[in-house]
Amino acid sequence: MSHDPNIPPAPAIAGAEHIHSGKVRDLYRLTSGEHAGRLLMVASDRLSIFDFVLATPIPDKGEILTRMSLWWFDQLADIVPHHVVSVDVPPELAGRAVICEPLTMFPVECVARGYLTGSGLVEYDERGSVCGVALPQGLVDGSRLPQPIFTPTTKGEIGQHDEAITYEDVVAEVGPADAETLRDLTMAVYARAEAIARERGIILADTKIELGRRSDGVVLLADEVLTPDSSRFWPADEWEPGRAQPSYDKQIVRNWALSPESGWDRRSGEAPPAPPSWVIDRTRARYVEAYERLTGERF
Repeated sequence: MSHDPNIPPAPAIAGAEHIHSGKVRDLYRLTSGEHAGRLLMVASDRLSIFDFVLATPIPDKGEILTRMSLWWFDQLADIVPHHVVSVDVPPELAGRAVICEPLTMFPVECVARGYLTGSGLVEYDERGSVCGVALPQGLVDGSRLPQPIFTPTTKGEIGQHDEAITYEDVVAEVGPADAETLRDLTMAVYARAEAIARERGIILADTKIELGRRSDGVVLLADEVLTPDSSRFWPADEWEPGRAQPSYDKQIVRNWALSPESGWDRRSGEAPPAPPSWVIDRTRARYVEAYERLTGERF
């Protein structure tokens, strides 16, 4: 399995074997105790942009993501069960780690879009469609789609892009029955979450979920769900199609990296420089605001 050289080595944890590190999370297999054989998933404060993991973390980000996912898992439990079995983790990991079921993950990123932006907008401008789904003419950045659409992608290794694929590609990859399950669950999750977010003054433009199969055949929601890392959240009162929307995510960091101030050339192949403290502070504030507005809880 590939490893990004700028991801720091995962810390050793007693009673656990490290098996993988992604851009944000470190995954371990528990080797002792009542949960032996299950997985320990730890959310770090790492931040990635343009497939690079930045040297500077966002304080409290891992805890915000974990708490947000747990809240959403509860909101979605009647639609699809989730993989978390316990939050009783070692004290040094409290708030940022969960114990979960090992699953056979589907080799597809399940994405739902209700609005046109990002890579979907690029594809639409070129072909008039997104992932093979034809869309009306005249849409612009931030346009609300006539109805939400399923726009799956491949799962790229660290440092590689996820590539857009069609529903027919998913059928070829996992078979018609599982493809239908992935699509239907993704769209049901989006519909529930979009309605909850809208009540709180937030637009859920799109979201990506991960699904896997347990040993008994049941399909579960895995990894994280409906956080600013996997979703585009926009303030509803600032929504204005035809431009990039303000967002509750790492867009502040992306914008800074692409600005003359950073001195970074995206085409160079080099990692972006460390953002200044004001970028880090504003990014953390946006994550906290998203958590508090959506859950109604104080961080």
